[in-house]
Order: sequence, then C-alpha cells, then structure tokens
Amino acid sequence: MKQRIPMTNIDRDQLQAFVSEGFEALGLTAEDAGIFANALIFSELRFHPGQGQGVARLRRYHERIGKGEVNPRAGWSIVKEGPALALVDAHNGIGTVAASKAMDLAIAKAKENGIGTVIVRNSTHYGSSAVHACRALDHGCIGVAFTNAGPEMAPHGGREGVTGTNPWSIAAPSDQGFPVVLDIALTTAGKGMMKWHEREGQKMPLDWAITPEGDETDDPSAAMLGPLLPIGGHKGYGLAFMSEAMTGVLSGGGFGLMPYSDPKKLDVSHYFQAIDISWFMDPDDYAARMGEFVKMAKTRKRRPGVDEILVPGEQEARRTAAKSENGVPIDDMVLADMQALGRELGLKTQLDAIGPYTGDTL
Repeated sequence: MKQRIPMTNIDRDQLQAFVSEGFEALGLTAEDAGIFANALIFSELRFHPGQGQGVARLRRYHERIGKGEVNPRAGWSIVKEGPALALVDAHNGIGTVAASKAMDLAIAKAKENGIGTVIVRNSTHYGSSAVHACRALDHGCIGVAFTNAGPEMAPHGGREGVTGTNPWSIAAPSDQGFPVVLDIALTTAGKGMMKWHEREGQKMPLDWAITPEGDETDDPSAAMLGPLLPIGGHKGYGLAFMSEAMTGVLSGGGFGLMPYSDPKKLDVSHYFQAIDISWFMDPDDYAARMGEFVKMAKTRKRRPGVDEILVPGEQEARRTAAKSENGVPIDDMVLADMQALGRELGLKTQLDAIGPYTGDTL
C-alpha cells in the first residue's frame, strides 16, 4: 500500500527510553517496563502501523490502567506445574509481560525435557504473537504462541461476534539470514487496518468485515460497526474456535463472549510452546534444512504478474531492516499524542524528530 499518512523517524534508543520511562510512570516495574517497550518497538518495526501493535499502545495502557482495567503490578503465579507443563494466572496484569515470562518458562522446560507448554489465564491483551514466539529462537527452539481475544469474529454464517481475532505465530530458525515466522490473525484483517483505510480515504476488501445486518461492505466506517470475517471462511472460523478450546476453555479462563465483557477483568488466555531443536537434531542442521525448504518455495515457477515468491516472515524481516535505516518511523498523529502524553506524565525523555520518513515500506 502506497504511503499517504505522514510519518516521522525517531531515534530508536530515544524511543525505547521514552516508552520504558512511560510505562514506569504508569506503575510498571523497571524490568516489566523494559519488556513491554522492547515488545512494542519490535512490533512497530515489524508490522504495518495500521495493525496497531506498536508504541501507540502506551496511550491505550494509560487509559486502561487509569480506569482500573489492568493491574500494572499484578505479578503472576503458577497454578499447577509439571516437568513440561505449567498453568499460570496473570491476575489481570500486563498481558505482554505475562506472555513474555510464560514463554521464557516454556523455553526453560523445553531445554530440560525437549518441549515446554505454558497456558496463561486471567490475562489481558498480549500484543503481537510473533514477539513471544520469536523469544524461543535465541535458545535454539521453535516457538509457538497464540491467544484468544474479545469476540470480534462472526461464526461462519453468523452476523454477531463470538470468537476473537485469535492470532497465531510459529517461529523457526533458518540459515537464510532471517527466521521463518508465521504471524497471522485468524480474521482477514483487524479494525486497526480498517481505521487506517478510513484515514487514507480508501475502500477496503469485501472479505474483511460485514455490517451489523450481515451485509458485505467495502466501507471501513460501516464495517467497524459489525463483526470481522475469518480467513478462509469456515476454515478460519474453525481455527479460531479451536484456539478458544486450547486457551480459555482449557485454562479455566474466559472464552467466546467472556473476554472483555467485564472491564475490571479482561479474562484473556494464552498458549505458549517451545520445542528444543537439539532433541531432534543439531540446530545447525535444522537451520540448513529450513534454508533448503525456503529455496524450494522461492524457486517455484511464478504466476503471471508475480515478481517474487516470499516465505513467512521474509516480508517482515525486510520491513524491519528498511524501517531501521534512519530511525523508527512513527505515524505523525501517534507521535503528537505520545509527545502530549509525555508532558502529561512528566517524562524526562523527549521524542525528537530525525526527519520525515520517505520510504515506501509500511
């Protein structure tokens, strides 16, 4: 998509310090604030800004913490634990932080037992699934992360939401200079991208969402009033439904219509798994085999009009590299709001513009 919304480059270290200081001002510990800031900058670089997983969430958490929807000092506790399994209660704390620590626990179990699985209940929004799945890569593991969410997706044939976007990520190393990372919501798109299209004055594809009456629409303003549609029709709905079965239902937490129904208990559940590659083979051999697989895909004959075949995570790796060249590009509207929030919170770190973002990669 060609860029129309103006963006400004901000120094990455300065942005990191600002977001981390901001979360500390909202009541997080220094450690947890650093975890959250790292996750948001990872997402800001890796994903389209319309997906809404980046640093703009500082304002959203200012609102949630102020309303008592999220407890910034909740901590977490292990409800039940075995050699390769754990059930964790996040006590309505910061979902991104709870998720990061849960994946670290899954990794530790995988290094001891070959595989580790941790399910989290009573949590909140955990951000990008790829943030958590990719944590496993530095430890020689394949990472899996998915979550349920508020009921924005209509069941196949329905016109009211019943499951969340329920995003998945699976991260695996390769020897191609980037990891292979699947990161998908089980809806065709999210409302953040619909808002981005609305701001750009663009119509949206007909398979993104429907009106409250159940009609197709390419008008993002109308679609934001109705439910989202699943990827692949009934197949995406089935995946989202079973994601609820493996998160909220299995954990004893919220599922279906329950998450976000009570503003004081968001009741989101997550699933994390780490698989130790060395249990199966030498990690370098695995990376080489994955590299061979990548080449198989990329060298297939292309359809007319297709310049290149990509594999999961390749586009995001390129986007991260392109957006890192001259600082982190931030939507000017988001930047102005963050600067205003910094003044409200009395932050010492400033956000100084390096210059306008002139790239064409979003």
